[in-house]
Amino acid sequence: MSAPGDVGHSRIRARPRIDSVDLLRGVVMVVMTLDHTRDFAARSGFDPRDVTQPALFVTRWITHFCAPVFVFLAGTSAYLYGQRGKRPAEVTRFLFTRGLWLVFLELTLVRWGWTFDIVPRFVGLQVIWAIGWSMVALSVLHRLPFGMLAIVSLTMIAGHNLLDGITSPTVGWWWNFVHASGPLPAVAGVRVFVAYALIPWIGVMSAGYCFGTIILEPPEKRRRALLAIGFAAIAAFMLLRWTNVYGDPASWSWQATPLRTVLSFVNCEKYPPSLLFLLMTLGPAILFLALVDGFQPGPISRQIVTIGRVPLFYYLLHLPLIHGTVLLLAVATYGADFLTSAAPMTKPPGFGYSLPIVYALWVLTVLVLLPACRWFAAVKQRRTEWWLSYL
Repeated sequence: MSAPGDVGHSRIRARPRIDSVDLLRGVVMVVMTLDHTRDFAARSGFDPRDVTQPALFVTRWITHFCAPVFVFLAGTSAYLYGQRGKRPAEVTRFLFTRGLWLVFLELTLVRWGWTFDIVPRFVGLQVIWAIGWSMVALSVLHRLPFGMLAIVSLTMIAGHNLLDGITSPTVGWWWNFVHASGPLPAVAGVRVFVAYALIPWIGVMSAGYCFGTIILEPPEKRRRALLAIGFAAIAAFMLLRWTNVYGDPASWSWQATPLRTVLSFVNCEKYPPSLLFLLMTLGPAILFLALVDGFQPGPISRQIVTIGRVPLFYYLLHLPLIHGTVLLLAVATYGADFLTSAAPMTKPPGFGYSLPIVYALWVLTVLVLLPACRWFAAVKQRRTEWWLSYL
């Protein structure tokens, strides 16, 4: 029998599996770009969660898949990293240091991409922050017996809505870090807002780590497992959401039209992500992996796979590109102050563009970034310096 590291290494090199996972990761990165383009460029005054505005709602809703899949697959990648013959101590060190590196990037380059502020006046603690601290937590949790880690992960995901009644005014501002999300006390005049509290994101990442064992199964067994998990998550979402018993802070309700009723049904809470939000997003994502398992990349999907192989590199580039593009478009008519001042951005009345323009800017952003992603993916493929693992 081969050593575990040898088995993992031989399986990791199987191109169909790598391409399917990278395709999913690339898809969510591209869709995430739509969300951030909408943030900067859409007309002021729109509420993206308003079910009476279906086009805007769907534009926002489709991007809900991004953060859960990104965090989940980060856990899967951590497991696969350990299967390349790495000792547990090496995995611990890598997860711990890369997690802190991501936290640093959130506070510096990512913050700058959102605000264009050199001296910070506002800091939003978002998805890179949550991934970073989840990796730090995983650097400890991965040492647990596998069965125990799976139980801890699923308990955190399924049970965290029991904590919804606990609020930061009751227990203190630190609760916004842990679960509630919300503002923190200003530090030296800098406002801080926690968008991505750590529970249940830590559980999502550690569940993705456990999911890595399924990815390493032989193709037929893997597909059966992916189909079973994906359909089970979707069925659990449908049942829990229909009953309005548990799993989301807000209930769905019948609306004036069937379309609005459907939108109300899928209008789940992201901050923090409810159980139903995670079932609604991760279930179809896992099902997608089953459907594309073993696919042969075509001209378009090959480009998306490339993005999926350099997700952090893409992430760090896309924010300043979108921000800068919209800034240039806005200077002549609206002035630039609201695009270069401290976030959260306050758009002046009448600013912004229709959804077709937003979609056009989105496609343009992805096309502009593709050559850089192809270049960096090639660099990572032919070079082995340690620091490349941190990008």
